[in-house]
Amino acid sequence: MATVSLRVGDLVWGKLGGYPPWPGKIVNPPKDLKKPRGKKCFFVKFFGTEDHAWIKVDQLKSYQLHKEEMVKITKGKRFQQAVDAVEEFIKSKDAFPEPSTVKRLITGPVAEYKWKQVKDDPHFHHFLLSQSEKSGSCSAIIQKLKTTAEEEAESTSIQAADSTATNGTVTPTDKRIGFLGLGLMGSGIVANLLKMGHTVTVWNRTGEKCDPFLQEGARLGRTPAEVVSTCDITLSCISDPKSAKDLVLGPSGVLQGIRPGKCYVDMSTVDPETATEISQVITSRGGRFLEAPVSGNRQLSENGMLVVLAAGDKALFDDCSSCFQAMGKKSFYLGEVGNASKMMLIVNMILGSFMASVAEGFTLAKIASQSQEVLLYILSQGPLASAFLDQKCQSILQGNFKPDFLLKHIQKDLRLAIAMGDAVNHSTPMAAAANEVFKKAKALDQSENDMSAVYLACNQ
Repeated sequence: MATVSLRVGDLVWGKLGGYPPWPGKIVNPPKDLKKPRGKKCFFVKFFGTEDHAWIKVDQLKSYQLHKEEMVKITKGKRFQQAVDAVEEFIKSKDAFPEPSTVKRLITGPVAEYKWKQVKDDPHFHHFLLSQSEKSGSCSAIIQKLKTTAEEEAESTSIQAADSTATNGTVTPTDKRIGFLGLGLMGSGIVANLLKMGHTVTVWNRTGEKCDPFLQEGARLGRTPAEVVSTCDITLSCISDPKSAKDLVLGPSGVLQGIRPGKCYVDMSTVDPETATEISQVITSRGGRFLEAPVSGNRQLSENGMLVVLAAGDKALFDDCSSCFQAMGKKSFYLGEVGNASKMMLIVNMILGSFMASVAEGFTLAKIASQSQEVLLYILSQGPLASAFLDQKCQSILQGNFKPDFLLKHIQKDLRLAIAMGDAVNHSTPMAAAANEVFKKAKALDQSENDMSAVYLACNQ
């Protein structure tokens, strides 16, 4: 697994011993202060204090990504003063703020801490792999993989584009943007499009879901056809292939608003046949088409940290640059229509199979009288450590399956991936087994819960 890419100048949360996470900035250490031997760490200057210290990389989190959760779990006047100092720094972009008279937090050498590893980072913008900080053979292997991926990208139609939204430098397109579908993913996407200054017209089958966005400056479209006819580029994010086709071909649907030059971007996760069919009907009317399914979940959508997989009209992909930057940390152009759907189904097939395995493991731990909490901690210290693993395991431990990625959607993706394998005469036994467990969870009325609710099926 690639390590987190942190660098001098990044704003972070640093954890020290029994103290709460504290906001700081990675800076260059004084020349006479040597880095601790055998420790992968950064020199951090803490806001609102006179303190600085070497902090191990696994005790650091991105400030922007984790601000909300840190503010919720940490209280106190001094802490709030430190957060305020960070926000002032972000606004001004000036030199590091002068230390206050707040009592020092740190004394003595950096201790050994137990804290969740960092896996999310706004600077994770390399193609497929971030640069490893590890030394020796591991570094060489990772660098070789990175170079191979880049060479392959250059030799094919695959292109990757970085997002700059996390740094607040997105320049919104002057094109009018339409958006159809305000579910878990669509709502976060639209919020970030508006936040970054795009002109957006929204439509949703359930009209009340449009209200919060209208209050933020969005315009209302009465039908999909009206949105398409009044906008330059219309994006959609719908739940499944049938819904995606109905949205285009149904009464007052997308196709009714298409005329030469109008652009339609389908961000739904569908099978390649559906993507091709939609592309053909759009282009037959003189429209331009791009498939652009997104990898992520509700939280990543709200944070503007999705990964966009696109295929189709390359010029339209370029025209959508500011939109993709607003909603995601990375966008890939994969060539002809159908490629993005195939890649997205493979990604979600792996995701769903992994989730089913995690649920099965936690069930076995319970039956074998082993602590599930200890199991999570052990997993978090090994090669499987990730924000996804931590989030889903916490849902299992707490019995809280509030939807972040709907269970019925991951089961749909598994089904489509299996069918894709059948179409090319390739068996997918692991995905097939996972699919059966998710189908069982659906039978237990867990469709509208998070995919982690598959754990309940493993307990039956």
